[in-house]
Amino acid sequence: MSSIQRVLLNPSLGEALTRQPRQHTSCLPPANETKLHPSSSADENASLMFVGNATTILEWEGVRLMTDPNFLHAGDHVHLGPGVTSVRLKNPAIDLHDLPRIDAVLLSHYHEDHFDRDVEASLRRSLPIISTPHAKAHLSSKQEGEAFTAVYDLNIYQSLMLDIKPNPSSSSQMREFAAIKVTAMPGKHVPPGILSTVNDFIEAVPPVNGWMLELGYLTSHLAPDDAFKCGYRIYISGDTLMIDELKCIPERYGDKNIDLMLIHLGGTTIPGPNMPLLMVTMDAFQGLQLLQLVNPDITIPIHYDDYDVFRSPLRDFKQAS
Repeated sequence: MSSIQRVLLNPSLGEALTRQPRQHTSCLPPANETKLHPSSSADENASLMFVGNATTILEWEGVRLMTDPNFLHAGDHVHLGPGVTSVRLKNPAIDLHDLPRIDAVLLSHYHEDHFDRDVEASLRRSLPIISTPHAKAHLSSKQEGEAFTAVYDLNIYQSLMLDIKPNPSSSSQMREFAAIKVTAMPGKHVPPGILSTVNDFIEAVPPVNGWMLELGYLTSHLAPDDAFKCGYRIYISGDTLMIDELKCIPERYGDKNIDLMLIHLGGTTIPGPNMPLLMVTMDAFQGLQLLQLVNPDITIPIHYDDYDVFRSPLRDFKQAS
């Protein structure tokens, strides 16, 4: 019997991403720059598009997962907490309303630079969203017609299986069924100690999850989750600092390869760029520590240079690593 929650994704339904779609688009636009890994492989079956900030779109086996949707433009402001605002410095690679079908959203935390107000107002209410209990409480408790109806919350180390329904037009005999196992990983947006205790009380900075995504297959949609065979593993750090809890990653996955890491950087400082008193996301130095700890095959830095509260640019991480 399955021990984790199962959610069925059916891409063939072709449901629009937004409540009032402006146009029908079936594919993502071509990227400004494309890199292949492994560079010599001819059988790639997945792609990852970087949109900006922490927004990416993973496409595999007919489904698209979007992380931390933020589509504000340069000059737009976000509210990040009591007395804390930030200005976006760059435009996203694509506009929200120009996106094709998205099958699910992975939301690391309920913060405007990861889930902006236009995104919140525009997304289809039945769109599956996987996030924190804090985010679910906000997204599911709105008035009738405004509440999101398919929000799944995961506490640290809890997992959820996204079963992918095969395309009914496929004539091939299915022997394996694609699925994505999502596991919530530790993350802390505020340094441990008195500041964290105060933040827990006043809820100025929301709790955050990282994610471990395992792309793989089951022998049937009815197969128990322990029959799942992972073929590719992606770790997404979320907006965390380098904390002791992250040491669980090599402890839990020491005998399992981590193929790709998406690492949130930026060295975000609050209350703002003119008064950088507290760092709440990893800078280049902490990012290098996490890179050495996790030891993935590939690392893709995200969440950098997009907002004026980011004090650690991408070039610092490149130089450090």
